[in-house]
Amino acid sequence: MTEAQLREQICQLAKSMFDRGLTVGSSGNISVRCDDGGLLVTPTDICFGRLDPARLSRFDATGTLISGDPPTKEMPLHAAFYDSRSQAGAIVHLHATHSVALSTLPVDDGANFLPPLTAYSVMRLGKVALLPYFRPGDSAVANAIKGLAGKHSAVMLANHGPVVAGKGLEAAVYAVEELEETARLALLLRGLPARGLNDAQIRDVVTHFDVEWD
Repeated sequence: MTEAQLREQICQLAKSMFDRGLTVGSSGNISVRCDDGGLLVTPTDICFGRLDPARLSRFDATGTLISGDPPTKEMPLHAAFYDSRSQAGAIVHLHATHSVALSTLPVDDGANFLPPLTAYSVMRLGKVALLPYFRPGDSAVANAIKGLAGKHSAVMLANHGPVVAGKGLEAAVYAVEELEETARLALLLRGLPARGLNDAQIRDVVTHFDVEWD
């Protein structure tokens, strides 16, 4: 995919997520690794529904902004994911309603935030780690992500929103959508005797689809 095509893809998928209410206002951000090792990043304070491909923030391989508008203030978050997961080709951060709502409630296991309700949440996300609250743009979030030692492709920032890394942009988008859908199911089923996947079923999915889990 050429850089021009990648720019168009970022804007197209961002608008799709905005149109479906997965993020609102000027919230959310995306970064994608380019062939030269640099990054394309969504600018700060811009609506996902109105991104301009020509104005995306462009970084070179040294992390220097070389063109476009100023980037999202969440650059420390993105940089920490790329540093700790060398296979990451794209990162998506949203303020998705159900995910954020679930992050405000007590959880049994912070290293495995989402209940294993469906095979697809296990397949696309592995275990989602719940991180504590950080002020948006706080560089301290980078240390929290690096502290996970690259073991999670998806995290939930408490009272803030989900962050998902993928090999490519489509993979990251599909995964963050699955995270939001699973959070929605968890809230719908809260207080009910829901039947999630058992350990044997989880292990079967993990083995069959080569999922990062342990």
